[in-house]
This record gives sequence, C-alpha cells and structure tokens, in this order.
Amino acid sequence: MIKFFKNLPIHRKLFLALFVSSSISLFFAGIFLVFLQIAEFQKSTKEDFSALATLIGNRSTAALMFQDKEMAEENLAVLKAMPGVERACIYDLAGVLFVQQGNTDSSQWQCPEALQNQGTRYEGNYLYVVSPIMVDGEKQGAVYIFVDVKADYVREFQYTAILLFVLVTVSVLSFFVSAPLLRLVAKPINQLANTVKTISETKDYSLRAEKMFNDELGVLVDVFNGLIITVESQNSALTRAKDRYQALYNDNPSMLFNVSEKGRIYSINITAAAQLNLDVDDFQGNNILNFIHSQDLQSMHKLLANCHQQPWLTHKQEVRMVCGDDRILWVRMSGRLLDNDQNDNSILLVCEDVTEARHLGEKVAYQASHDALTGLANRSAFDSYILKAVESALHEQTEHVLCYLDLDQFKIVNDTCGHFAGDELLRQLSDLLKKLVRHNDFIARLGGDEFGILMYDCTLSQAYVGCEHIRDVIRDFRFAWEDRSFAVGVSIGITSINAHSRNAATILKEADAACYAAKDKGRNRVHVFRPDDEELALRHGEMQWVTKLQQGLEQNSFCLYGQRIVSLNKKDEGLHFETLIRYRNHLGAIVPPGAFLPAAERYNLASELDRWVIAQLFSWLANTPGFLEKLSLCTINLSGLSLCDETMFSYISSQFRRWHIPTHKICFEITETAAIANLSHATRFINQLRDQGCLFSLDDFGSGLSSFAYLKNLPVDFLKIDGLFVKDMLVDEVDMAMVKSINEIGQIMGKKTVAEFVENEAILRLLTDMGVDYAQGYCVGKPIPLDLLLSENNTFSTSMQ
Repeated sequence: MIKFFKNLPIHRKLFLALFVSSSISLFFAGIFLVFLQIAEFQKSTKEDFSALATLIGNRSTAALMFQDKEMAEENLAVLKAMPGVERACIYDLAGVLFVQQGNTDSSQWQCPEALQNQGTRYEGNYLYVVSPIMVDGEKQGAVYIFVDVKADYVREFQYTAILLFVLVTVSVLSFFVSAPLLRLVAKPINQLANTVKTISETKDYSLRAEKMFNDELGVLVDVFNGLIITVESQNSALTRAKDRYQALYNDNPSMLFNVSEKGRIYSINITAAAQLNLDVDDFQGNNILNFIHSQDLQSMHKLLANCHQQPWLTHKQEVRMVCGDDRILWVRMSGRLLDNDQNDNSILLVCEDVTEARHLGEKVAYQASHDALTGLANRSAFDSYILKAVESALHEQTEHVLCYLDLDQFKIVNDTCGHFAGDELLRQLSDLLKKLVRHNDFIARLGGDEFGILMYDCTLSQAYVGCEHIRDVIRDFRFAWEDRSFAVGVSIGITSINAHSRNAATILKEADAACYAAKDKGRNRVHVFRPDDEELALRHGEMQWVTKLQQGLEQNSFCLYGQRIVSLNKKDEGLHFETLIRYRNHLGAIVPPGAFLPAAERYNLASELDRWVIAQLFSWLANTPGFLEKLSLCTINLSGLSLCDETMFSYISSQFRRWHIPTHKICFEITETAAIANLSHATRFINQLRDQGCLFSLDDFGSGLSSFAYLKNLPVDFLKIDGLFVKDMLVDEVDMAMVKSINEIGQIMGKKTVAEFVENEAILRLLTDMGVDYAQGYCVGKPIPLDLLLSENNTFSTSMQ
C-alpha cells in the first residue's frame, strides 16, 4: 500500500490524502454529534429546570408559612413565558396541592392532588421536576413542574440531521472541486521540476521556467529566474532608501508610528522607542493598541476609524501610552491616512509628549476626585469609572470585574487606640492595596473602611484568584501602634461587568450583596455574586419576611405566649414563666419565631420586636386582675441589638413608670453570645436595670467560648444551661458532666440555675438530684397563650403534690 502511494503522481497523492482524512473525520464527527446533542440536551434541560424549581422554592417559603396563595402564584408566574412548561405546582408540608399554574387546561397536565415520593425524571418525551422547599433544614413543601420536551427533541434531531446533511454535501462537493484544483497546483511544480532537471543536465543557464500563475509558485518561479540579475541592484536600492529613511524618519524629534488601519505597527522611529523606554525591535509585528492605556482604547479606536473614514483630514487625540518601565506617557497624537499606488494604505501617527502639561491640569482636579486621607480615588470618581467600564463592556464586548472590600476587625483598632491609629491603618492598607493590583486596575476608598477595585479586561475566575491573594496578604499584615500589634482581615464581594450589565448602581449593589454574604459566612473570605446564588435567594426570601414583620408591627399582628419555669426545690413558689413572641398571619395561624426572628436579627428589626414585647406584656400584666399577685417572676428576652441600643434603658424605665410594674418581678434574658460580643455595653446595661431592682438571666450558657471566664464579669442572677446538653444527658456522659459542672459553678457564684429542654420525667428527676434550681421544657409546660398560664399553674401544682 505504501509503495503504491509513493509511486502516485503528486496531484493524486494530494487527492487521496484529502479523501481519506475527510471520510474518517466525517464519519466520527457524525456519530459524536448525534450522541453529544442528545446527552447535552437532556442534561442541560434537567439542570435548568431543577435550578429554577429550587429558586422558586426558596422564594416561596414565606408564601407557604402565611398560606399566601397570591404570593405563591406570583412566584410561579415566571414559568408562563417558558416554552414546554405545561403545568407548575406547589405542595405544602403534607404533600397536598397548594397552588398550580399552567399554559394549558388539558386534563393530561393537571397536578395530582397529593405528591407521593416522586423525584425528578424523564419519561419518554416528558420531564418531571420535583424540588423540596426547605426552611432551617426542614422540608416545608415541594415544587412540581411538568415539561413537554417533545418539540425540543424534534428540534434537536432536525438540527443534527441538517448538520450531517451539510457536512456530507460539502464533502462531496469538495471532492469534485478538488480534483481539477489539485491538478492546477501540481502542474507548475512539475513544470518547474522539469526545467530545473533540464538546466542541471544541459548546464544551459539561459533557460527560464515558465510562470503559469501569480501565486506562491509564481513568486518562486520569478525568484528562480531573476535571482542572479536582481540581487545586486535591489541591494543597492535598499541601501539608498534606508539612508534616506533614517534621515527623514529616525532622526525626527517627534514620535512617529506607521501603522495599519487596525493598528498593527509597520515601523517606529528611534525617538518614539526611546520615549517609551523600549527597543525598536520590541514593536515589530506588535499592535499600537497594546501600548495604549486600557481606559483610552476606545479613543484610540475612534482615531484610527476617523483616519480611515476621512482620509483628507488630520485627526488629533490625547491618549495615554504605557512605557516599558510601566510609566504612563500622555501624548497628543495626530494621524492621517497615507495612500499609495499599490492601495496599501497605512496611517502615519505623529505624537508629541504632553505629560507635564497634562499633569499640571490634573493636579487642579485631584483634590475633588481623591480621598484626602489615603490619596486613593473617592466614591464620586469610582462611580464615574464604573460608568465608563459599563460602556466599554457594552460597546467593545469586553469583561471587567468590580471588587467591593470591607475590612474586618477595623473597629477594634479605632475603639482601643483611637481614630489616629485607625487613620494610619487605613493609609498603610491603601499603600498595600496599590501594590497588589495591576497597573491598569482602578482602586478607590468608598468610605470608612470600605474600598473598591475595578479590574479591567478580567474574567471572574481571574479576579477571584487575585482577590484571594489580596485577602491572604491583608490577613498576614500586622499593624503596629505604640506597644500593641493588630491583625485585620477583609471580606470581598466581586461581580462581573459585561455586555449584560444594566447600570452602575445595580453593579455596586451586587458587589455589596456579595461582600455582605462573605461577612455572613464568617468574614475574611471572597464571595462571587451570581444571579442564581441560593444564599442571595434566601436573603430575598428574608426580605419578604421583613415586609411582613413591618406590617405586623404596624397592625399589631403579634401575640404573646408563656412557658412555665418550675422550681425543683421550692414547692410553694409562685408563677414563674418566660415570655415568648408569636406571629399570627391573616388566616389566624400561629407562625413560630424560628421562621421570622433570623430576618428580624439580620435587618435590624429585633430591637423593635423587643420594644413591642415589653409594651404589650406590661400592659397585659397591669390590666389582668390578680395576675401580678400570683406572679413570682416573668422573663423577657432581649436581642443583641437591644443591648447596643442607647435608648433601650430609658424606654424600659418609661414602661415601668407607665404601668407601675414591680421591677423585682421582671427578669431580662440575654444570650451568652450577644453578651460576650457586646461585653462593655451589656455590663453597663445590666447594672443600670439591676439598680432599679430587675433581675437578669444568661441564656444558652455553655454554648459560647470562654464561658466561665466571662461569667465573672457579668452580673446576672440566673444561668440557663444550654438545652443541647440537657436533652441528651441521660445517654451522653459528656453532656451530663457539662450540666453538672455548670450547675456547680453557678451555685458557687451564688447564681440560680435553669435547665432548658427538660422533655421527660427521667431528666427532671436527675436534675432535681443534681441540685439544679429550675426546669423549663415540655415535661413541665409547653408554650401557651398568657391567658392560660394561671390554669396550667394550678394543674401542675396539683400534679406535683
């Protein structure tokens, strides 16, 4: 076979090689295309609708909690515009149909009344998508979507068939066209070979090869025929032209560039190379756009286009050029199109260095656009650069990245060492950030301890790597002030600026949301904004709760419950209970606090809820005959936000005076985590209310860090042992030891101990034997409306006897 191939003429060798390679490529490409199209279509369709169902589920948690069908239907409305979606349904926790929407009324596409162990799957031409709706790790319902993909399958097969038909047709046509073309290619080669052979055999150098075509082979024939005659004359002409060129071009004091209409550099004079601190060879084959500052690329494109569109005019533009040593050179560029007889057009650019004059002008505007403390650009300048980046991404189809940086632990430096130390820290970190970004990136101080970075011509993945490096460097940075050293961190949110970006405000909002998510996940990390981010979708769901909470405060939709706390060693003690808040929706259903308190904490509504609880409870106590006489102690929960609220103490004092509530019958309960996080505020707040006669309880004791060390500094009367230890103490020796040690420490320090999550009689007896003072949990009483507390107290007292 190889011997046969070697003996074939050159045009047949070319034809055979083309035929074999094309046939094999066509065969395997066809098989691969069919299987790839089917697999990719099924995978992408399943993933897209599963992700969409999950997103709808996250947005529908509030709708299920409030039985708000209108809100649920609004969340499903987005599916109406999607082709192939025949029906979408939302089921509640019991698997019963809650709401449904569809694009057809056919009975074939009606939602089943109950959802039973069904999952996402393909059945023939139909896709069934099932996604659970989760709240706090518990299933609250499900989203069920019916999709008819038959039309999509048909389109995929039609598209594949068309591609295969086109490939086969093109291959067949190429063979018919190639045969004469290959002969034409081979004929000049054969002619040249015969001429060379004849000259070699006859030594007759007067012979010349016949030129058949004006292509590369024609050039080869011309070179072969005229090599000896033309070499010397061309060399002399080139030498004379070079001398004239050097005199008129290289020695010119102005910077000169000869470029193509697209900016490819044909030549550059020595003056320009020296000004840019590079060698002339560094520019050969390069593009002048590579030496233009990224923010002036659009202006440079416009200058080249104007020279081409109006060749009779000289066009001028001031742009920045990047030197070899990274210096920025401002030049006033004059350009004009050069035309010649060969229609080989080029553009002559004459550049004048105006850097000094430009800097004098910029110095005047510097103060208005820069931060006086750090020397970085300010927020106003940063906003204008974002607008330019959006325009660049839209018109040039480029991608940039906005990074939003928020320092962690900066407040500690300010609070402990003063604002002078904080200012110096910001200056040092600003200098550090300047060294960490690329020379064409833009950095600004946005206010306080927040910074912004615009990374030009950068993908999200590249920006993520760069931000991780920035985070690592800042994490390792140590700020020294007087005899102290501080470590700081940074939370970074990044978002893309591309052709689909809407406006600067939206981009900043996205980056800020991503930065907030980074802080929410534990700080000192990088978070990328994505439209389908589940965490941001969850926050959107929480925002729906915020609206409900604000309406609830305005419309008084909350109600108070109480859960008894019983004494384990004093049988005749009066009523002692903890006050709990519940939300009553428009249907009258009670919503548990775990559904809305996280949103209240995150969006600074917890302090408003605390004020509502105090006002309503005091009013109820004052207006319920005989209740205060039987009340021993009433516990009220306070959030961490209330501990830091400077006006909370005066508000509580005013409520005591208004309703004439005995202060010794009120106990305020704070969590250990909130107390430690705001230790100085918490201690001052506790002492102020204790001076008026109130008591204090420390909730969830044992769950935080350094609990016993901080306990000595917190003037509380009760310790509530974390229920996570209490509920498993019968089966876990470590939990039992923790409960015992917390109780003993509390007794030694003169504090009463309260055990939470007491769920059965066995735990109750064990706590009594340990000497724990009080118990709280379902074993001794579930949360009930305040009006029922007295009747439950009588029932429990009878059972204890």
